[in-house]
Amino acid sequence: MQAEGIDVVSFGAGEPDFNTPEPICVAAIDAINSGFTKYTPSAGIPELRKAVSEKLEREDGLKYTPEQVIVSCGAKHSVFNTMQVLIDPGDEVILIAPYWMTYADQIRLAGGVPVIVRASSESGFIPEYDHLREAISEKTKAILVNSPSNPSGAVLPRETMKHIAALALRFGLWIIADEIYEHLLYDGEKHLSVGSLGAEVLDRTITINGFSKTYSMTGWRLGYAAAPLPIAKAMSNFQDQVTSNPTSFVQKGGVAALKLPPTSIEAMRAEFEARRDLIHGLLTAIPGVKMQKPKGAFYALPDISAYLGKDIKSDAELATYLLDEAKVATVPGSVFEGSGHIRLSYAISRADIEKGVARIAEALKRIA
Repeated sequence: MQAEGIDVVSFGAGEPDFNTPEPICVAAIDAINSGFTKYTPSAGIPELRKAVSEKLEREDGLKYTPEQVIVSCGAKHSVFNTMQVLIDPGDEVILIAPYWMTYADQIRLAGGVPVIVRASSESGFIPEYDHLREAISEKTKAILVNSPSNPSGAVLPRETMKHIAALALRFGLWIIADEIYEHLLYDGEKHLSVGSLGAEVLDRTITINGFSKTYSMTGWRLGYAAAPLPIAKAMSNFQDQVTSNPTSFVQKGGVAALKLPPTSIEAMRAEFEARRDLIHGLLTAIPGVKMQKPKGAFYALPDISAYLGKDIKSDAELATYLLDEAKVATVPGSVFEGSGHIRLSYAISRADIEKGVARIAEALKRIA
């Protein structure tokens, strides 16, 4: 529609609308100009694996050696590697809904079975302990944790993380921790890596992260996993047969990124917090729309179920209606096992947020 010249406000993109910081770009360009364009070790250059290891200990309290770090073509790639190495046909993996849809598909690609624990918007999308416990069976192999969350922006509190860690130790489960949004936190929230809860927990945890969200490097495709050494070796061997190494000069950009001071991303984080406040205020001013303030990432997941049931029966139909009638692109919550919601990324300008939500409000008024 945009290619046809139609004015569409898109809340769909899950990527920062900021440029990659200049020192990262310079490092990659220098690498190209110096001829650093050949194959590297499949698990990443030693310099980057060491920098990731140091970052994980410095920022997250996780003690992984460089040998335990596998650099990949993005956090999604690292999740895929993890599932392929850990999951056998019939194994069950617990997902907390709403969740990023790729998790379920990657579990199935490994022959596994996603087991869904639903969390309500009223709880801030925090799962209840009893529901997590009830989901565990003799086939359960792992539980996946994504905090801050895509699509809800939920941040799991320490108590919930401790419950998950305790269940993993009690039943011999792996914890797969996707921490890609760890630096995008609001209202003074602090990130907690579940592996930092103790040495035994760390021995059961695969920590996944990357450069896309924190450093606005989505198109660079660079991520990593850190895992107990036998798992890390298996992931390295697997990746060697699939993609081999991440792009050589991009890895040099990753090294530069990890050398940047935390203040280098504060302006972006603060802007996302301001946009979060803006979109929350605008959406909750619409009659019938319910939503708690997300505490992290850059997504809003409002409950729009008050507008479903008569002419429009599902969130998918509502998303289509908003696109056709209001020229606003959103993602149906059912994509994330969050039916009755729609997801809006606020990684767009404040002006577009105001324009887009105004269009949504007007379109919803017509079907109220």
